Amino acid sequence: MTQPTETPVAPPDPDPDPAPAALPPRRSGRNKVIGGVCGGLGRYCDIDPVIFRIAFGVLTVISGLGLVFYGFAWLLLPLEDEDENEARRLLSGRVEGPALVAVLMALAGCGIFLTMLSNGSVMSFASLLTLAVAGIGVWSQRRSVTPPDAPPDPAAAQTATGAAPAFGPGAAPPETKAPPTPVSPSWWRDPIVKDGTTGPVGTGYLWGAEGADAVPSFGAGARAKKDRDKKAADRATRGPRSIGGFVFLLALLAGGVGTAGAWNHQPLGTALQIGLTAALVVFGLGLVISAFVGRTGFGTLFLAVLTAALLAGASAMPKTITTQWTRTDWTPAAAADVRPSYALGSGEGTLDLSKVVVPVGQSVKTRAEVGAGRLKVVVPLGATVKAHIVVGVGDVQLPTEKPEDVDIQPNQKKTVTLPPPAGAKPAGTLELDLHVSIGQAEVDRAAS
Repeated sequence: MTQPTETPVAPPDPDPDPAPAALPPRRSGRNKVIGGVCGGLGRYCDIDPVIFRIAFGVLTVISGLGLVFYGFAWLLLPLEDEDENEARRLLSGRVEGPALVAVLMALAGCGIFLTMLSNGSVMSFASLLTLAVAGIGVWSQRRSVTPPDAPPDPAAAQTATGAAPAFGPGAAPPETKAPPTPVSPSWWRDPIVKDGTTGPVGTGYLWGAEGADAVPSFGAGARAKKDRDKKAADRATRGPRSIGGFVFLLALLAGGVGTAGAWNHQPLGTALQIGLTAALVVFGLGLVISAFVGRTGFGTLFLAVLTAALLAGASAMPKTITTQWTRTDWTPAAAADVRPSYALGSGEGTLDLSKVVVPVGQSVKTRAEVGAGRLKVVVPLGATVKAHIVVGVGDVQLPTEKPEDVDIQPNQKKTVTLPPPAGAKPAGTLELDLHVSIGQAEVDRAAS
């Protein structure tokens, strides 16, 4: 008995070609207000560009992040129908107008952002708004995926059936053919000579003369032309001469002159602001000039960004810090001699109140402030001390702590009450308000 033969099963059809990867976002050349960033992002995410424009505007007003994001997007996103972005042009030394505007915009945004870092509520709102806009963009891009019930692509149908329509969207392009070979002279291909025929016209020079169009074939003229062509190619490859070093030296000179001019009669932060502003102006002018004459590279851009960051830090520096470091001692001999406040810019200030006698039931109040350095207050032995101490960055030392216990922290605030030691003669109350921007605040009790 013969067994039935099994019918062979056809192999499964190969998987269709994977979908091409999505192109990265690009700036729009038609739908733009400044640089086309919002128009390109709107087209990429398939949403109205006005949403991005409003978000960038709000972020610019409240924190400067809008300028930062827009400037860097302008540098990194290429324009549609182009493969090279502005950042690559800058790195190759071609400083053009759009790239310059983008860099200055990012620098201005960084300066505003650094000055707003201390405002926690504004930074929180800016972070939430940034996350919300990014989430909207991602959601909209995922939403724009082609649904399963979309009509078939004519090209895909052609691939599946193997038949190409004669015309229409799925029609195959015509076959490429070589151009016809010319069989007769052509007036535009070969110039006409005296006898009416066409043919190449000689130049009259065998191995070339200076300024001639002939191509020398041998001798010293050939070597000279080869050298000239090589130098021309080298100049075209190198591009214009770099002026980055000259701009850096001028910025360094301008910063030093500006800081030195304000050093003796301005606070430290203001003097640094003047010098850094002068240096930043030189960097900006250098970038503008390099768009027309010479070129600048990544080093100049990095130094300009670093100068902007230092300028923002100098603007946040307390104005109580001076440029002169001094040592000052205040020693009132009686309660009536205690002044309402004592101040020192930079240095070491000592307020010695050990000789001040505060009657029982009475109080003496004073304030002492040092911008940068050390503030030491010596209180009487039997007085009760109520101290409110604020240190921006530094350490606080109290009589109950060991001198080696140094704990440097930012934004230290302490309110303490120090009772007199056992066995001391009772006295009144001494109220202290101590402030140090950068440094150490110390309260010490007199031995007797």
